[in-house]
Amino acid sequence: MSTRHLFIAVFAASLLAAPLVASAGEQDAEVKRLSDRSAPRYEVAVPGSSIKAGGAMVLVNAPIATVRKYVQDYGRYQSMIPRFKKSRVISKKDGKTDVYFEVPILNGAATVWSHSRFDAPVKEGEKGERIEGRMVEGNVETMRTTFRLRAVDDNHTILKCELLIVPKLPLPGSMVTPELAFAADQAVTSLRGRAEQKAAAEQGTAKAD
Repeated sequence: MSTRHLFIAVFAASLLAAPLVASAGEQDAEVKRLSDRSAPRYEVAVPGSSIKAGGAMVLVNAPIATVRKYVQDYGRYQSMIPRFKKSRVISKKDGKTDVYFEVPILNGAATVWSHSRFDAPVKEGEKGERIEGRMVEGNVETMRTTFRLRAVDDNHTILKCELLIVPKLPLPGSMVTPELAFAADQAVTSLRGRAEQKAAAEQGTAKAD
């Protein structure tokens, strides 16, 4: 799908998706913060690491099951998320998925490769879940990917992505973390587009029926 067609699909999805029907008092702080379609970036301190993880979050006009489907479509990350150069599922066993990734960093000056293992979703809070991937082997010290999903209601989900990469070279966190947050931004906004496109199509089918 071309960038132009994806933009049109995302725009259409945002118009077709059901609106949030809740008073300002009922909406939590994150929902209100994300209602303008922004993708705020943030940093997360990681115990034992001098480099902070970079994160980003979005509000998705789609059910949590639809969002989860695209988050777990690891083999298609290279076509869905601009930051990923290569993505290939190696194996699936006991609810875990092993994936090979290549991700350029430092404005393309270097490429991280990683064999990462993603666990099945685990419950997080009353309406949330967490999906974590950790490096099994690769050319960096550490690579962790954490997705957090929370159902706002039946048709809206908050999606967060937090990335941690610790290079073997002694690079300062001030150089690495902002780029990780940028990559997380690209991940959540791209996955939002795919999930909303799917949700809009399903809504259209349901209305037709």
